[in-house]
Amino acid sequence: MATLRDVAARAGVSIRTVSNVVNDFHYVSEATRARVQRAIEETGYQPNLAARSLRGGRSGLIGLIVPEIDVPYFGELTRAFIEQLAGKDYTLVVDHTDGQPDRERDIVLRRRPAPLFDGLIVNPLQLGADQLEVRSPPAPLVLIGEQVHSKQFDHVMIDNVRAARESVEHLISLGRRRIAVIGGPPDGWTKTTALRIEGYRAALRDAGRKPDPTLDVRTEALHRRDGAAAMEQLLALRRPPDAVFCLNDLVALGVLRTLSVHGVRVPDDIAVTGFDDVEDGRYSTPTLSTVAPDKTGIATLALERLMIRMAGDRSPGVTLFADHTFVARESTVGTGAG
Repeated sequence: MATLRDVAARAGVSIRTVSNVVNDFHYVSEATRARVQRAIEETGYQPNLAARSLRGGRSGLIGLIVPEIDVPYFGELTRAFIEQLAGKDYTLVVDHTDGQPDRERDIVLRRRPAPLFDGLIVNPLQLGADQLEVRSPPAPLVLIGEQVHSKQFDHVMIDNVRAARESVEHLISLGRRRIAVIGGPPDGWTKTTALRIEGYRAALRDAGRKPDPTLDVRTEALHRRDGAAAMEQLLALRRPPDAVFCLNDLVALGVLRTLSVHGVRVPDDIAVTGFDDVEDGRYSTPTLSTVAPDKTGIATLALERLMIRMAGDRSPGVTLFADHTFVARESTVGTGAG
């Protein structure tokens, strides 16, 4: 079996330099890093940080990989994971991919040579099940979010279709007739937004209404600026909507800003709902009606499944649903709500 010394000899560098590359330290030059990585491949060296741990071959690290850590939903979800691991013999390491395919492959598939984690919890956007199923090294992995489905992995999510339906049914119960939906990329590649739009359409259909294409506004992303721009587009219609279902809270906050700038009264003229129940929505003016996923429940279920897998269970993957609730606040029912 090849050793660090073998790699160092082949690459013509010191053992310390090989160790720095294996541990992904950034102060190794790119040329030297490439030479060492080539030597690792040629010698067949298999670095294993966990095996050198003082805790029986474990690193004690669990990786949480999310698309955008600066998006409030993922920040709050990360906190839930940290809280659920408090007092346990593990440390959570968080990274994000920005939804970029290359970065997602690099982090999740661990093309860097060091197998850092005892287990991974991943919310992928670009990776497919076929890529995840053959990744190396095969550390236990649990999926969150809705983008990938695989019988090999456990999967924790909420029922997005039902949650979206409940949100739109709330608007219908208030007598709203022209209910718009904002969010979801034009090419439809994200399954989460597709499921929420499916719930929106199902609620309209159950109420005997036909979706109006002019009230379905797609956005490149799900940030505040996207919601603000989409609402400008809706206000320019000859018959603007009297309610808007937003696919996340950031979009809804952008919508509220545009409505405020134009002097449109919320909810008197236009009611607004969001999705995710981020803290900002509880302090916006007006406060935001939204779907509240049980973030603690998602973290608890995902960690429970990961611990089972890390203990050696190799049975087929299971899909688990965390709870959600709809929270009615001022943006749909006026002052004095929620």
